[in-house]
Amino acid sequence: METELKSLRIDRSQKRQGEPSPWATRIIIGGILLFVALGAARFVYARLNAATDVDIVRVRATSAAAGGEGNVILNATGYIVAAHKIELAAKVIGKVAWIGVDKADKVKAGQILVRLEDDEYRANVLSAEGNLEMLKAKLAEAEHGSRPEEIAKAKADLDQARADQENARVSLERTRGLVREKIMAQQALDDAQARYDAAVAKVNSYDRAYELVKLGPRQEQIDALRAQVNQAKGTLDYAQVQLDNTVIRAPIDGTILERNVEKGEFVTTGFVGDKGAKGYVVSLANLRDLEVELDINQNDFAKLGPRQPGIVTTDAYPDRKYQGAITEISPEANRQKATVQVKVKILEPDDYLRPEMNASVAFYSPEKPGAKQEEQTKPVVTVPASAVRDGGVFVVVGGKALRKTIKVGGTTAQGVQVIEGLIGGEDVIANPPTNLKDGQKVRRKQA
Repeated sequence: METELKSLRIDRSQKRQGEPSPWATRIIIGGILLFVALGAARFVYARLNAATDVDIVRVRATSAAAGGEGNVILNATGYIVAAHKIELAAKVIGKVAWIGVDKADKVKAGQILVRLEDDEYRANVLSAEGNLEMLKAKLAEAEHGSRPEEIAKAKADLDQARADQENARVSLERTRGLVREKIMAQQALDDAQARYDAAVAKVNSYDRAYELVKLGPRQEQIDALRAQVNQAKGTLDYAQVQLDNTVIRAPIDGTILERNVEKGEFVTTGFVGDKGAKGYVVSLANLRDLEVELDINQNDFAKLGPRQPGIVTTDAYPDRKYQGAITEISPEANRQKATVQVKVKILEPDDYLRPEMNASVAFYSPEKPGAKQEEQTKPVVTVPASAVRDGGVFVVVGGKALRKTIKVGGTTAQGVQVIEGLIGGEDVIANPPTNLKDGQKVRRKQA
């Protein structure tokens, strides 16, 4: 057995049954590598050709003034404001007893809007009237002088004093004789002399009083009473004005913009707290006197002048146009925003316009002689300033970004004016990526 085992050998020259050939193995491995390469290529191609998310805005064309009113030289946006907004306040303090208007009500000049409680003010008027009547009576008494009865009484008092004086004189003479005869003591003479002297003084006093009664009051006293009467009249007038001020009336024809008080609330004329007394009762304005408030870039300010005409439109009613003109230019510029504020008066406003609406103004120059109608009414397209890059913009057409060269004009609050290259209605990419190329696929960025 051992000899036979040693004689056994493996013949490696013979192929195993069922083992694949080397070529088959190479083909299988090559197929797998090709499949992987195709998948990677497809992935890279998809990544390279994926649509880029971008912000897309649709631009609008602003037409020039209707009827060929001129060339548009500048477009600007702002807000409609009331030319004269009035916050109607009370002149006196008190509680609201009645309010007869509400927001959006139309009022006439002189119409009663609010009544305040007036009990105290009526009492002040009655007190002032009583004081005035008293002083008037005193003045009349002084101006008419003493009455005949008063003069007669003063004359009677004087006659009585003279009679007493004569009686005292006779008694003194009698007492003096008796003292000489030593019938009466010296003390009796002294008493008689004292009574006589008192009678003489009394006569002199009544005589002066009688003269004063006949002359009447002094002119200085009459003048002082007249001054007191005038002072009392002023006090009465002031009390009456305070009473009248408890009734608050509309100073102009207009529309109530805001109702600031309710019945029972306290109205003051001084400091106004957040939760304390109210400083004004209503605000109103004449909505037939409206303006558009604009902030014009300093670079474009030289294009405008006093009474510069323009066409006013609103986003709420874009098909309605209103004629306007600059009526106010701020005497100073805004350093932070690099703008100058101007106000455009709307010449013929209607009920469609409201304060605080956003509005656009297309300023135009007078028609140039010989200019073509289509040139004068050529639309102006405005695009965001961030969309312009190297003198062109990217327009989205069929899901691709196509670069278009444009010619820009002035800059407004809306953006950059495009004179050539766009006609309006295009979808423009705002803030295009730095690596965006012409013809690259794009899609609108989702919110």
